[in-house]
Amino acid sequence: MDLEARLLRLVDEAEVKRVQLRYCRGLDRMDWGLVRACFHPDATHDLGPFKGTVEEFIPWVSALMPSFESTTHFGGSQTVEIDGDDAWAEQYVRAYHRTAATDDGPAVDWILNLRYVDHLTRRAGEWRIAHRRCACESQRTDAVVGDAALGPEWLRGTRSPDDVSYERRSSSAKELRHA
Repeated sequence: MDLEARLLRLVDEAEVKRVQLRYCRGLDRMDWGLVRACFHPDATHDLGPFKGTVEEFIPWVSALMPSFESTTHFGGSQTVEIDGDDAWAEQYVRAYHRTAATDDGPAVDWILNLRYVDHLTRRAGEWRIAHRRCACESQRTDAVVGDAALGPEWLRGTRSPDDVSYERRSSSAKELRHA
């Protein structure tokens, strides 16, 4: 394979990996437009408790996610195989789901070790997921004991597109450079 073909393959692999990571970000920020944009309109999603189209997945997941106080989908190892306009990708994910404390008990962390196994296609020059299967390797729940509240000096993330990560020009970054 010549250098140009190898470079194009690397670009395709990077674009596929970015789709997988944007999906995780979309879930954690509850940015359903971002999640939807990871899939072709006719895509299917098999999460285990959910099986259906992406248009059915969005209302299902958007109703589920607010039941958690916070979520973090940490993307790990990724493999990608490109064959023309088709790609097969696998991403290891550790997903943390925090439920709030109640009168009956402490907050709980539900931790899942997952693999997203995707078939992606490139249409009109853009890679998106055509079919996703989620394989759950293990899961556990941990009671959150001794969870100290963060003080007001901490910048807090939000589970919406109002999160600080959507800001592209930060006055605080400018202030730090001039300090």
